[in-house]
Amino acid sequence: MLNHITNKVRSVVKVLPFYLFTLLALFTSCSEDNVEVEEFVNWQTVNENYFNGLYATAKQKQNAGDPTWKVLRNYSLNEIMAVNPEDYIVVEVLESGTETESPLFSDSVQVNYRGRLLPSTSYSEGYVFDQTYVGDFNPATAAAAKLPVNYRVDGLATAFQYMHVGDRWRIYIPSALGYGASGTSGVPAYSTLIYDVRLVAFAHAGHSLPSFQ
Repeated sequence: MLNHITNKVRSVVKVLPFYLFTLLALFTSCSEDNVEVEEFVNWQTVNENYFNGLYATAKQKQNAGDPTWKVLRNYSLNEIMAVNPEDYIVVEVLESGTETESPLFSDSVQVNYRGRLLPSTSYSEGYVFDQTYVGDFNPATAAAAKLPVNYRVDGLATAFQYMHVGDRWRIYIPSALGYGASGTSGVPAYSTLIYDVRLVAFAHAGHSLPSFQ
């Protein structure tokens, strides 16, 4: 009887490592399948470093007389208050219009635009969080949106007040003039916003925008 029990114990001991190995393999496999890729790695630091570097470069180019780069102070700040890079937006001029008048803070604008983030893990060109057109920009077919100049993003409100009809700008907005430390749907906190914007038309308060796209 004792020998029988001993043999049973030996059998269990022999197969136990196999079962333990199998369970460990299954657990490891499941764990690997459930690993989520971190999309926005060190996002605050990445965005702050990017914008600060861009601001410094654009400032140098603007001071050297390069008309394709602009550094514009946030519309709500005076020169004394604007002391940090995040108090400004950076603009790369892609196309220049021929008009001379710019929208006022109380006006409304009609624009083609695409807004995206900096490149992240899955988006080498930056995640597009909002746009009025898809694919390559074509002024003949791109849809437009009507927006108030005093838009919820201070960086865009600033840019609109400097643009002329026909201007197409790439606007770099620090998170402080975008969606800040809270972010919004599709835009994580501390994101630099990159907008490609073409000003199609604008209208003063009390007047209607044209109905064309």
